[in-house]
Amino acid sequence: MHQLQFSPFRFRFKNSENKVAIFDEIRKKFIQLTPEEWVRQHVVHHFIYEKKYPKSLINVEKQIQVNGQTKRYDVVVYHPDGRLRILVECKAPEVAISQATFDQIARYNTALRADFLMVTNGLNHYFCQMDFEQEQYRFLTELPSHHSL
Repeated sequence: MHQLQFSPFRFRFKNSENKVAIFDEIRKKFIQLTPEEWVRQHVVHHFIYEKKYPKSLINVEKQIQVNGQTKRYDVVVYHPDGRLRILVECKAPEVAISQATFDQIARYNTALRADFLMVTNGLNHYFCQMDFEQEQYRFLTELPSHHSL
């Protein structure tokens, strides 16, 4: 797997039927290791071990309805009161982040209304803070930690 632009984390792996799986601490099970899953697990570990979000406030790969269509988000982080704090879109390292990627997360966020957005392919990370009143977002250098609520 690619070396990503995250701190080094310790992961649990297992090999079965000639496929490698990585343990997801949120879903509490092994998930087939794909390039996108490699990025997703780095994001999850980043939120848990660097940004200090409790695992109970993080959710991974759930279906949502967007304009009548079923979609699936990669990672979300909640406020303790259940409102959405951060919405994350993960791409594989070989997938360039494009305007289409930002359009995708913006469509998801019309339904979810997260305060912050993160788009990453593991090599490049983009962070935004939403301003729903002005219908715009502001790019940030990093996302807030749990303790900066």
